[in-house]
Amino acid sequence: MIRLEHVRKVYPNVTPLKDVSTEIHDGDIISVIGPSGTGKSTLLRCINLLERPDGGRIFLDKEEITSPKCDVPKVRQKMGMVFQSFNLFGHLTIIENIMLAPVKLKGASRQEAYDEGMKLLRQVGLAEKVLNYPHELSGGQKQRIAIARALAMNPDVILFDEPTSALDPTMVGEVQAVIRDLAKTGKTMMIVTHEMNFARTVSNRIFYMDDGGIYEDGTPEQIFTRPQRDRTRRFIQRLKVLEFAIESRDYDFPATVSAIEEYCRKNLVSPHTCNRIQLAFEELVQQILLPCLAAPKLTVAVEYSEADGQAVMTVNSDSMTANPLDGADELSLAVLKGAASEITYSAGSLKLAIK
Repeated sequence: MIRLEHVRKVYPNVTPLKDVSTEIHDGDIISVIGPSGTGKSTLLRCINLLERPDGGRIFLDKEEITSPKCDVPKVRQKMGMVFQSFNLFGHLTIIENIMLAPVKLKGASRQEAYDEGMKLLRQVGLAEKVLNYPHELSGGQKQRIAIARALAMNPDVILFDEPTSALDPTMVGEVQAVIRDLAKTGKTMMIVTHEMNFARTVSNRIFYMDDGGIYEDGTPEQIFTRPQRDRTRRFIQRLKVLEFAIESRDYDFPATVSAIEEYCRKNLVSPHTCNRIQLAFEELVQQILLPCLAAPKLTVAVEYSEADGQAVMTVNSDSMTANPLDGADELSLAVLKGAASEITYSAGSLKLAIK
């Protein structure tokens, strides 16, 4: 088991890990997902001590591996690491790459290392490449060799850092197939990946990383179909979000409408949908809410789904103690209903589904 307690990692101008605490149980297969730059690879490198945390503690089987007294090389023998860039030794044959660590670090005989290496090459489907050099292999074949090399140390845990991100799309499947087979062996695995379907089918847990840590931890079913938190939902549903605040009746309306138009342009929102978003915003905020609210402090969020081409606008205000559309100007209300396919109100929040 691996336990992290308040792990923190700081670089100049960025803190990818602010406060990470979690437990990874024996046999867990955890896919780590999230936007770029949210600390996914940093988390793996801290667990493997390739990066030293700037705060907090990490335990492996009750031993604190972040302690100054820890034998780091010995710890790393228990953790295999597969990098996105393969990191094979170009001057060594494939079998020599696999044999190197068991002979040098574990004291295995060359014959023992060779026999185990051949077994692993058969496991990843590349026994015929035993005497080839890395430059003679495709990207997918190199990554399968990198997996075999990690397995040669018989680690308790295997960490995969975006193992398919450097591959041609035609080669992704062969690497994923090897990892799927490996998942059936009971090995504890953590996989940083942008392949959502793969993460959903291979894992028993998902870490969604954002905001400096593990933002949401759950089963694939929960994360992919019932995410509990907004950022997870937006990431899974591929939502593009525009948020802004209106704190005065004298806010810059032209600049806000221009920002909506720029948001639509960047996210390839159709001109038809963009026009209706702007129309709904103008009628709801300018014509209905601002004239009737005593304290016009609003937060507005526009979410556009790449998956289905739908947009949702949400307007929140503590001043909306009742539905402001009740008794609204009939013309403005008719225009608003023409732009939105559905309008719902609940506890200070109006939500509009844009046609």
